[in-house]
Amino acid sequence: MTTALSHALVRTAGPADAELPVLFTPDHKGQPLLAAAPALRGRIDAALQRTGGVLLRGFAVPDVAAFQRFAASFGHPLLTYEFASTPRSAVASGSGAGVYTSTEYPAHQHIPLHNEQAYTREWPMKIWFHCLTASPEGGETPIADSRAIHRRMPAHIRERFAPGLLYVRHYGDFDVPWQTVFNTEDRRVVEAFCDRSGIDWQWLDDGGLRTRQLCQAVERHPVTGEAVWFNQAHLFHASNLQPEVRESLVELLGADQLPRNTFFANGQPIPDALFDEVRAVLAAETVAFRWQAGDVLMLDNMLTAHGRAPFKGPRKVVVAMAEAHGNLGRF
Repeated sequence: MTTALSHALVRTAGPADAELPVLFTPDHKGQPLLAAAPALRGRIDAALQRTGGVLLRGFAVPDVAAFQRFAASFGHPLLTYEFASTPRSAVASGSGAGVYTSTEYPAHQHIPLHNEQAYTREWPMKIWFHCLTASPEGGETPIADSRAIHRRMPAHIRERFAPGLLYVRHYGDFDVPWQTVFNTEDRRVVEAFCDRSGIDWQWLDDGGLRTRQLCQAVERHPVTGEAVWFNQAHLFHASNLQPEVRESLVELLGADQLPRNTFFANGQPIPDALFDEVRAVLAAETVAFRWQAGDVLMLDNMLTAHGRAPFKGPRKVVVAMAEAHGNLGRF
């Protein structure tokens, strides 16, 4: 059954006219999600294209393997987590391959809205979240329409970002180690990946690694043709750090050696105030709902951004991604 998702049902925040996400519920109590999948497929695809996200609630999803098979049933092999920006762990091998923990940041931290791997030139088109344990307090996965974000974004920011954004990363003690990011201990493997992906790389005297990559700020969806806000500039920019942390890192490492930062395409610094405007737009478009154990949230990763609210108590949400897409030839 398909249901328009009302505020009274599950939403805790969001624009009054938001359709996101569309709610699907079972035809009968205890209906297995895998059994329902063939009949749901066409309606899910249509809802994804229209709104960018669907919430499947009330279906039986007995284990991670069942979630993995549901995600894989959409016709694309599940992707591995390459060129990571945050810590994750594979949940299982074999039947659970391609399923990861959600970002392993401390429970008190907020993860801002973002589209998965929008900080690079290759990304998954589809992403699934499965709630195994719902936190008793907080822990929502906020989402937002990337088309609406682009429409609402001030014109002067769209114009400044139009040539793209430069992401600069330093891997090591203050960020995810390069061995984890690239899933290897072999520098030659890292260099080959970077060369293929249009990433400038430099090995540092202390054994660390610096990368620089020019990426998109706005993209067009390959199916709908619509412009979407598609970057992680506000996450990588130094203004995303707590002021005292930023001050300490600048004093210790130098302003040009921060673990990660974002610049205009020409390498010039981006003022903090600009990101105040960006974050205000993201906040205005944010939709949130309370997780229930067993929920599966499926997003078109280009049409819909996601994040994570702080939480208390136990919480476990696992993630799968599929359908690789990119713009390696653009820059």
